[in-house]
Amino acid sequence: MAHSLLLDGKVAVISGAASLRGIGMATAKLFAEHGARIAVLDLDEKAAAEAAALIGPAHRGYACNVTDKASCQSAVERVAADLGGIDVLINNAGITQPVKTLDIDPASWDRILDVNLRGVLYLSQVVIPYLQKRGGGAIACMSSVSAQRGGGILGGPHYSAAKAGVLGLAKAMAREFGGDGIRVNCVTPGLIQTDINAGKISDDKRKEILAGIPLNRLGNPKDVAGAFLFLASDLSSYITGAVIDVNGGMLIHG
Repeated sequence: MAHSLLLDGKVAVISGAASLRGIGMATAKLFAEHGARIAVLDLDEKAAAEAAALIGPAHRGYACNVTDKASCQSAVERVAADLGGIDVLINNAGITQPVKTLDIDPASWDRILDVNLRGVLYLSQVVIPYLQKRGGGAIACMSSVSAQRGGGILGGPHYSAAKAGVLGLAKAMAREFGGDGIRVNCVTPGLIQTDINAGKISDDKRKEILAGIPLNRLGNPKDVAGAFLFLASDLSSYITGAVIDVNGGMLIHG
């Protein structure tokens, strides 16, 4: 059976993965099922360690504030020391805020851009040298359909801007590090049912949203985890700088 494990022997770092019903945790569980050892990064070290323990004894949790480069550096050094290197990075950590353009204050702009975009840069900067040492690896970044369609779901325009920035950053990194055998891709989920948006969608709004989704359901974290698994594994060995839409057909574009 071992041959069917897509990430056998790989070490995967997943940011923002301590929330039990989140996309990061669903991705961590799926990766573990496919043979990877997981490093769960989260703001809260205790939550990260508990999440890792739930996945199994081979996995570890570490405190990491993705907006602080020194925090990223120290977390990643610990991961590499404890797990023997790094093969995969999933830039999953993110936050949102439902405000309109004229209501975005400077502090909110900084907070949303810092976690969603600067965090992708910092964590990638510290992980890439470890991937280079391995002779290659995979980075997958969490963007959002709101980057493509101009928001209009739950996050404000600053969220759309940050998530669009992730697409540009990832594509540029894909171009720069392709020669090192490092692939960099993005996932753009639609509306996924997680704790972040639980209870925020009225029944009327839900009906209206579902009317615009050909698959006629909201997404769940496993739907996104499957796309991340594909991008982390050798199934996507000739794919870099790509964007995979995971939105049930909410946005079908040419």
